[in-house]
Amino acid sequence: MITNDVGIVSLKHLILEEMARMAWAGTLTSEDKEALVYKIIPGPLAQYRCCIYKEREIVRQRIRLAEGLSASADPARQSDLVIQVLSPACEECPISSYTVTDNCRLCVGKACLNSCQFGAISIGHHRSHIDPAKCKECGKCAAACPYSAIAHLERPCKKACPTGAITYDEYGICKIDEEKCVQCGHCVHACPFGAIAAKSFLVGLIEEIKAGKEVIAMCAPATEGQFGPDISMASIRAAVKELGFADMVEVGLGGDMTAAYESKEWAEALAEGRKMTTSCCPAFIGMLRKHFPEQFKENMSNVVSPMCAISRYLKATHPGCVTVFIGPCMAKKSEALDKSVPGNADYVMTYGEFRALLRSKDVELKPVDDPYQEASIFGKRFATSGGVANAVIECMKERGVDPGDIKLRKCAGGTECMQALTLLKFGKLPEDFIEGMACPGGCVGGPSKHKTETEIIKAREGLLKNADARNVLDNLANYPMSSFSMYRDGHMDD
Repeated sequence: MITNDVGIVSLKHLILEEMARMAWAGTLTSEDKEALVYKIIPGPLAQYRCCIYKEREIVRQRIRLAEGLSASADPARQSDLVIQVLSPACEECPISSYTVTDNCRLCVGKACLNSCQFGAISIGHHRSHIDPAKCKECGKCAAACPYSAIAHLERPCKKACPTGAITYDEYGICKIDEEKCVQCGHCVHACPFGAIAAKSFLVGLIEEIKAGKEVIAMCAPATEGQFGPDISMASIRAAVKELGFADMVEVGLGGDMTAAYESKEWAEALAEGRKMTTSCCPAFIGMLRKHFPEQFKENMSNVVSPMCAISRYLKATHPGCVTVFIGPCMAKKSEALDKSVPGNADYVMTYGEFRALLRSKDVELKPVDDPYQEASIFGKRFATSGGVANAVIECMKERGVDPGDIKLRKCAGGTECMQALTLLKFGKLPEDFIEGMACPGGCVGGPSKHKTETEIIKAREGLLKNADARNVLDNLANYPMSSFSMYRDGHMDD
C-alpha cells in the first residue's frame, strides 16, 4: 500500500483482519467488538493521537466501516457514500488555507492589508494575521506580498479531489458533498491523519461463504504485478479457493467482452460523426453522471464494465452464485451498489482488504505452476492507460473494420478526465473518443494499489510475457455471450 502514513494503513488492516477473524468465528457481538477496541488501544498511553479516548473512538468508527456501515453511529452524520469521514481523526489541518509565515517583515506599505477586500487581515506585533472566519481565499494578499510571506496551504484531501467535492464545516472538519463526489478514493490515502476511509463488506462476504453459497471471485486485470513477479492469476485462484471461494475468473475476460461490444459502438459513432467515451471506470462514469449529465446521456458507451460483464456471465452460467470483485479500485464499490445496472458484482474487495482476508485464515499467496488464462493480452492490458482503446481498435480490426485515423484522447487521472469532459461539453474536443480513467496510469495506479506503480509495471510485464497471443473475438467464441446482456439498459443483441 502506498500512503502518507504506514501506521494508519497498518491500523486499518489490523482492524479488518481482526473483524474478519471474528466473523469466521461467529463472535461479532457488541461485547466482542468493544473488547476489540481495548485490545487494539489498551492504554494507558496514546499511540497515535492526543489521548486513548479519541483513539478508541476512531477504532470504533473503523469497526463500523468494516461492517459496511457509516462511520458515525449518529444518524445525523451518516452518509450513503462508500467514502466516509472519521470526524474524530480530522482535526490537525489548518482551518485557513492562507497563512502568514515568518517571512513577514511588517513592512510599512502593508500590501497584504491593502489588497484584502474582506477585512480579514490585521497587523500583529510580529507579523500580519489572517482571520479564517473572514478570509474568502481569493489569494490577493499572497500575490501582493513583496516577501512571499503568505503561503497557500491547501489540504491534502481537497488537493487530491478532482471534482471539488470536499469542503469543511465551521470547525474545520472535512465534509464530502454527495452531489459532487465520484468516490474515486483519492482523498483516502492523501489524508495523513487517516480521517477519510471507505466502507468494507468483508463481514457480509464471510457470512455468504459460511452459509455455503457458491461464491466466485473476479480478479481485476490490474492484479498481475501487484504482489510481485511470481504471483500469477493462478496463484490468486488457488488462494481464494483455500479461503472457501468456489472459483475465480480473471476480469480481463470481461475486458475482452467490453472491448468487443464497444467496438461496435465506436464503428457506428465514427460513421455518424458522433463522439464517445468509454464505460469501464466507475469514477469516470460518476464524473459524467454528476458533472456532465448531458454528455452522460449523449456520449457515454452503453456497454457495461468488465466487472459487470463477468458478473453477468457468472450469474447466467451459475444461477444463484455470489460474485466478488478483487481490485485496486474503491469506486467499484459504488458501482456494485448501483442497482440501476442489474447483475453487477455482489461484493467488492480492495487489495488491502483481500490481504486482510488472507491473513484472517492464515492463507499465503504462493507461486503456482498453472498456465491458467481466460483473457486475451488485450483484455489483460485494460488495467493500463490506453489499454481499453487498444483493445477496442483490435476488435474493429478483427471484424474487418478499418479504424482509419481514429483520434483518441487518453485520460489518466481525475484532472485530465475533467478537462476532456469540459472540452466535450463545450464542443471543443478535437478527438473522436475519450478513454477515461480516474487514476494516474490507469487502474494499476488505483488508490488501493499494493506496491508503487514502477514496481507493479515491472513485475506485471514479466507475468504478461507468459500470456498466449489469442485474438479477442476468437477467445469470446468459447463463452455463451448470447446468454446475458452486455448493455447497461439490459437489452440483448438481435
